[in-house]
Amino acid sequence: MYKLTIRTSFAAAHNLINYQGDCENLHGHNWKVEVTVTARELDKAGLGIDFKVLKREAGVVINELDHKYLNENPAFHDVSPSSEHISRYLYQRLSERLNNDVITVDSVTVWESDNASACYYE
Repeated sequence: MYKLTIRTSFAAAHNLINYQGDCENLHGHNWKVEVTVTARELDKAGLGIDFKVLKREAGVVINELDHKYLNENPAFHDVSPSSEHISRYLYQRLSERLNNDVITVDSVTVWESDNASACYYE
């Protein structure tokens, strides 16, 4: 089994709901995102998945959030767009696009600052 990871980023605004403090106000982050997949085997070129493919697919999903007001995304209609919920959203969307007999999304980590992150995995 192999694990492959890419890093990407996006900028977006949000406000936390049901939160007591400054973060209930509209604010933004430059989120960093780590996507890790597992590969059961390698192809003829010795790759689990081409990093270009992984970056492209992550980019498609990240673009759904980039430079957006996250509270308006239907995925966050009933939940606060916290780093925890964002990591789960990205995990689920990427799993829809990438999972097959060889590749499985392992985890998605979302960093809202250099010192604070949330990771979702199943």
